[in-house]
Amino acid sequence: MLRLRGRVKIDTERMVLRPPQHNDFRPWSDLRRASAEFLQPWEPAWSADHLTRKGFVNRVYWANRSIQQGTAVPLFLIRRTDNAVLGAITLDNIRRGPAQAGTIGYWIGEDYARQGYMREALTAVVHHSFEVLGLSRLESACLPENKASRALLERCGYKYEGVAQSYLQINGRWRNHVLYANLRRDRRGRVEG
Repeated sequence: MLRLRGRVKIDTERMVLRPPQHNDFRPWSDLRRASAEFLQPWEPAWSADHLTRKGFVNRVYWANRSIQQGTAVPLFLIRRTDNAVLGAITLDNIRRGPAQAGTIGYWIGEDYARQGYMREALTAVVHHSFEVLGLSRLESACLPENKASRALLERCGYKYEGVAQSYLQINGRWRNHVLYANLRRDRRGRVEG
């Protein structure tokens, strides 16, 4: 992990995980647009300015401010071989004090799904969260029918904890989510969901 003026960079075998930069706008917006049908069933409804440059500038500003304040670590997945933007992963809602916890969310472009990129990224962010940031608990949630995301979480050390009713509005509807947690010193056995 490398920190430069509040910036975070995490190296993995095939990628660099780093905050969004202004020059990422075109590759990011092209990827989101090309993957819209793939992503929208799992995400909150996109705002009217979601794919605009102004919306992206606000995203970069939020990312930098959140890192400086220690409240979130938003990262883009950048493939080493060609610097392609593959997706994003965010450690958000960082809570210090007695909780020492955070929430991880992620997405990947359709063309890069099921190639192990997100597993590599999630594994690296979990390690960073526990070993560098000193967090004790990481939480993630997904729709019950999102088998790929549930399997990813379980392969990365998360365990099923339950169901949150009407947890988030996804694609315009309040939806239940299955909740998973990853603990730094987890002594629980496998928890079935």
